[in-house]
Amino acid sequence: MKRHSVLRLLRLMIPHRKAVILAGLSVLLVNCAELMKPIILKIVIDDFLILKKPETGLYSIKSMGILYMVIIVLGSLFTFVQINLMNHVGQQIISGLRRKVFNHIQHLPLSYLDKYSTGRLITRATNDVEALNEMFTDVLINLFRDVFLLIGIVFAMFSMHVSLALISLVALPLIFLITCYFKNRIKENFQLMKSLIGRINGFFAENLSGMKLVQVFNRELEKQKEFKELNTQYHESTLFQIKMNSLLRPIIEILQTMTIAVLVWYGMGKVMNQTLELGVLYAFTNYIKQFFAPINDLAENYNTVQSAVVSADRIFELLDQEDILEDLDSGLPIDELKGEIEFKNVWFAYREKEWILKNVSFKIAPRETAAFVGATGAGKTTIINLISRLYEIQKGEILIDGVNIKDYKLRDLRSNVAVVLQDVFLFSGDIKSNIRLNSNISDKEIEQALQLSCSEDFIEELPMGINEPVRERGSTFSAGQRQLLSFARAIAHNPSILVLDEATANIDTKTELLIQQSIENASNDRTTLIIAHRLSTIRNADKIIMLSKGKILEIGNHDELMKRGRYYKELYEAQYA
Repeated sequence: MKRHSVLRLLRLMIPHRKAVILAGLSVLLVNCAELMKPIILKIVIDDFLILKKPETGLYSIKSMGILYMVIIVLGSLFTFVQINLMNHVGQQIISGLRRKVFNHIQHLPLSYLDKYSTGRLITRATNDVEALNEMFTDVLINLFRDVFLLIGIVFAMFSMHVSLALISLVALPLIFLITCYFKNRIKENFQLMKSLIGRINGFFAENLSGMKLVQVFNRELEKQKEFKELNTQYHESTLFQIKMNSLLRPIIEILQTMTIAVLVWYGMGKVMNQTLELGVLYAFTNYIKQFFAPINDLAENYNTVQSAVVSADRIFELLDQEDILEDLDSGLPIDELKGEIEFKNVWFAYREKEWILKNVSFKIAPRETAAFVGATGAGKTTIINLISRLYEIQKGEILIDGVNIKDYKLRDLRSNVAVVLQDVFLFSGDIKSNIRLNSNISDKEIEQALQLSCSEDFIEELPMGINEPVRERGSTFSAGQRQLLSFARAIAHNPSILVLDEATANIDTKTELLIQQSIENASNDRTTLIIAHRLSTIRNADKIIMLSKGKILEIGNHDELMKRGRYYKELYEAQYA
């Protein structure tokens, strides 16, 4: 793991330092209890069974047995305390980290989200955070305990007998080399596994959303083959991980057995020569088992450790990108916008030098209704995105009420601009919550918005009215109904600027006539921008802006443009020939 990732993981524990300290004290007491067990057994073997020393007062086999039981009970009690404390701390850290990752993703600009698949970001917030959860709740507590236990065992062994202690530690260099070899191989494979699971998550998210299209075009077998390739790669990398992990523990156990064998061979010679007590040799064999136990635990949990190592790097790699986050709360506050919009020599490209808008300039007066028309790819939707600062322009200025939109508080700017998109997104819940979106909009205001959007009729036919459940993405409603609800949502938030991006694309002719009247009503007190391919919907617009390949061809109202007899007239006559 990168050093900064280690430090940041440790810093996550600082707010919970009291619980961590208590857990650490419990660990020390548990380790003291573990270290006392071989000493008690040594006393029993050497003093009472071999040397036949007299038993007096507390110095007896009975009292040693009671002491041994007390140590076991206390050790179990302190183990219970440390496990609960560390699990509590771990769950709080993971809960906070998961919130932080989600909040970070929410503030990423669209220009960043366009470059990264949904699966990669979902994996950061779910699989990677869960890997750290296992680290904090299962491994970290054992790691603390094992480190302190190893230090205590080494100290106790050198206190008893130096030469036996040196023999007991002879396998450490070999263990270190083996661990380093396995570490590199396992970490590389885990990076591959994390990448593959991200692609699998993305594949599922994409195909579940587009399942209707898959079934309509009968592409099930092709998608199965595509998934099989991904799944096979992940399966193979997982098998490799299992093989590496299954090799590590047996190797450690072999080294442990060989160390005990060498120790017994050397120690029994000393015992036979009466230069070493049998109890000391017995205590050493117990200490070696205790010494290799944490090493075996580490070998057993090595997958979890390496998974957490890779996941921590991936999570902090995402969280470290703070310089690109949208700052929603700095800038000039907005009480209310008049709605004057001006583009001054605006150039914009999603990718460097691939200009979508080229030196675009126009001005829309407050409370005007302006329409953007042109062929697909002309830059109409891009203009809408730029007004809300979903993307940043490369050249020029965009002014609202004479102020550069970069100077406004972004949260206030977007609160004053409501967009009705052609591709409507509805959240799971009910109709009311989808219109309200957790804001302070009253039921009366929702009803008024539904009336203005011509949604009342179909909602009255629903069994539960505005409380009717909405399934994922509004799958139980027709495209036209979803569009009407989206229109109601925009009106309910009472924006200063209303944007309709092909808002009538999925609406039948009868409803289109009604919604045209609704648009006129909703546009009375606000600036309205309309993107439309159906030119009939924009005939009454105050201003029509004709675009082609990122440039403005002409500006005027319907009658003016028809009199000029140029681009707009050609498009209009072609559409209604």
